[in-house]
Amino acid sequence: MDTTRHSAAGIDRNWSIVAAGALMTCVALGVLFSLAVFLEPMSADTGWSRGGISTAMTLAFLSMGVAGFGWGALSDRYGPRVVVAAGTVLLGLSAVLASRATSLIGFQLTFGVMTGIAAGSFFAPIMANTASWFDRHRSLAVSLVSAGMGVAPMTIAPLAAWLVTHHDWRTSQLIIGIGAWVVLLPAVCFIRAAPRTADDHVASAAGMQPVPVGQALRSRAFLVLAATYFACCATHSGPIFHTVSYAIGCGLPTFAAVTIYSMEGAAGLGGRLLFGVLADRVGAKRVLIAGLVIQALAAASYMLVNQLGGFYAVAIVFGMAYGGVMPLYAVLARNYFGVRILGTVLGAATMVSSLGMALGPMVGGWLYDKTGSYAWMYSGSLVVGLGAVAIALSFPRVRQGGAPVMQPAG
Repeated sequence: MDTTRHSAAGIDRNWSIVAAGALMTCVALGVLFSLAVFLEPMSADTGWSRGGISTAMTLAFLSMGVAGFGWGALSDRYGPRVVVAAGTVLLGLSAVLASRATSLIGFQLTFGVMTGIAAGSFFAPIMANTASWFDRHRSLAVSLVSAGMGVAPMTIAPLAAWLVTHHDWRTSQLIIGIGAWVVLLPAVCFIRAAPRTADDHVASAAGMQPVPVGQALRSRAFLVLAATYFACCATHSGPIFHTVSYAIGCGLPTFAAVTIYSMEGAAGLGGRLLFGVLADRVGAKRVLIAGLVIQALAAASYMLVNQLGGFYAVAIVFGMAYGGVMPLYAVLARNYFGVRILGTVLGAATMVSSLGMALGPMVGGWLYDKTGSYAWMYSGSLVVGLGAVAIALSFPRVRQGGAPVMQPAG
């Protein structure tokens, strides 16, 4: 028992993995979401429609989800360092090639498909690895890694906005792609695979073994996890992507509109920390449900504002909610399924959630092209968000102490 406690204390000191993971998710998601900043200048320069450009983001989310499943399985087998190294190389390459695209379909394939595949190598493998390293403060550690996504709108988006005011969108995107290589390649060295002794100890002591992947993916716990994740992402993806354009349509200058995006990111950072601490204290499921309610109401509230102050107020609540709930899916997956297959399970859930992320940019752009308004998009986010709450209420009870799901050995 003393050895177990000592091991757990040693694991909890591995905060360098958290820092590296946060940096990687920041840059990867920042590159992906920088498209929201490039939307206006790209459309003006190329004549491509907003719907067509937004489709690149849809393809990115779809590719990220499918690839995330594969990356997660590879991470379980070969370790996360190899996976994130390959993703880093591909991430920079996708941005560089996208900056040279001469046709809409070429841009959709390079930025959409390639960037999505690259981004998929970061989220599920890094989140799963972090959840595997920590027994105490697990929700906080995973939330801090996820905070990188919250920092992205505060760093990469303003950088993209600054670059596009001094260069054309092609040069700006080229610089971002090269910068991704420079920043992320050294960080790969800090990613280390977690030991799996904790789950082995539980299994051997109880004469049990972890549930196989196929059975886990058919379980009620996974189906509810994936469905909630899907509806949650469908709720916030449209507002995240299109609010900058909506604010510009309300008369705000481009740079001021981008600061709304940054405000969401700052609030998301605080939400991740707050929700992470609360989840460690009262349970991830309870905090997730509360956050989903807030997210749905906040998304619809964008329809009520048209001035910068009002946008900031909504962005703070909305960013806190969607930022806070996102890491909790990894925590719940770790609680239900343990370490051995966590990368695969979380990758599969991420693949399903990416379908929800893909809906927002595409549907929002299509609705705007058809109606000239984003009102239907925000209304739809409210409905889908409340649906996410209803699904989350059916989560099964997590086993005592967060022990992973097991089955009899032999």
